[in-house]
Amino acid sequence: MKPLKLVVVSAGLSRPSSTRLLADRLAEATERRLADGEAAVEVRVVELRDLAGDIANAMVTGFPAAALREAIEAVTEADGVIAVTPIFTASYSGLFKSFFDVIDNTALTGKPVLIAATGGTARHSLALEHALRPLFVYLRALVVPTAVYAASEDWGTGGDARTDGLAARVVRAGGELAGLMLRRPPAAGPIDAGRLDDVVPFEQQLAALRP
Repeated sequence: MKPLKLVVVSAGLSRPSSTRLLADRLAEATERRLADGEAAVEVRVVELRDLAGDIANAMVTGFPAAALREAIEAVTEADGVIAVTPIFTASYSGLFKSFFDVIDNTALTGKPVLIAATGGTARHSLALEHALRPLFVYLRALVVPTAVYAASEDWGTGGDARTDGLAARVVRAGGELAGLMLRRPPAAGPIDAGRLDDVVPFEQQLAALRP
């Protein structure tokens, strides 16, 4: 069977980036659920930081350069997309929005999309619902029910009596995306965070990414 294509769009600006870290964990969770469904998957990461100049030029000229055109084709031809942005001024980043602005507004119709974001405070978590979800609904994508927001304090915590920890939310969202990619409903029952459990402090996880 032909492998499914999973494309991860990360709008993180720094290196290392908590946005990229969250994107990678979501991709891992999705891959694992697809593997449970005996589906092969090819994962590609699109780092918008590397395409910033090309995106700006395409906004002005209407003609994407080769690298940007390749990234756009990867997203539009994917079987599933993970889109992760840092939150600036209570909304998605300008770079993130500009990338999806240069994609034809019908290209994501019916495509499964998992939305996620990172920020310094949990107070901006609703940006997922008032900014990101409406954006992809407008583009007619199939947005998974669970959106994942990671504030600085979420890394290394297990949640409380009313909220799941970050690891559980990552696993749930990945399972929902995999289900849509396989055209299957998500499995019911408790979430098993497994090896994705967040036990390493945020600063140590970022330090581990540094070359």
